[in-house]
Amino acid sequence: MNGLFFYIGLGLGLAVACGLRPYLPALLAGALSSSSALGVHFAPGSYRFLQAGWWLVVVTAVLALAYALQLQMGSERFAKALGGAVAAQSVGVGALLFAGTLAAHGDASWPGLIAGAGAGAIAWQSSDAIISGARRRLPDRASREALTVYLDAASLAAAALAALVHPLGYLLAAGAVWLLLRVRSRAGAKYAGLRVLRR
Repeated sequence: MNGLFFYIGLGLGLAVACGLRPYLPALLAGALSSSSALGVHFAPGSYRFLQAGWWLVVVTAVLALAYALQLQMGSERFAKALGGAVAAQSVGVGALLFAGTLAAHGDASWPGLIAGAGAGAIAWQSSDAIISGARRRLPDRASREALTVYLDAASLAAAALAALVHPLGYLLAAGAVWLLLRVRSRAGAKYAGLRVLRR
């Protein structure tokens, strides 16, 4: 699949996947690029490090560290203490993957940095609200910790879908926007209901 339309779809899909959780999408994209599979490329260009062995090792180490800290601290404390760091990683890695996708095919990379950061931020905000709500409702710790595994699986599936069929990235981005609007509308309705009850 060639053409700017397809590359933008791929970049969007990878950025949305990173917005859910950045680690497995980064590993999948790097592995596909290093093997020149499914049209995922980061070389040649200044973003070729996204397929380098040292980068994949760093991402794997950060993923393992995140799981270790969450198991030690518990998901609630981990989210409060380090949720901002994970969010920054999601936005940053999503921006890099989008920019690297454009740059490898001879296009300007800076729009990818902006759009990738935006797509990652939208996906993170919507998924974080849903996961936080689910954690509050689940009674036992094992179920709450398992939500992170499900989120990693969802991020990997989203990245794989975008890599297999690049235009699906547009649908993933539209879905993330729709989900964020739904979350915010429900939050607004809940707040309005609380205001009525206080009167």
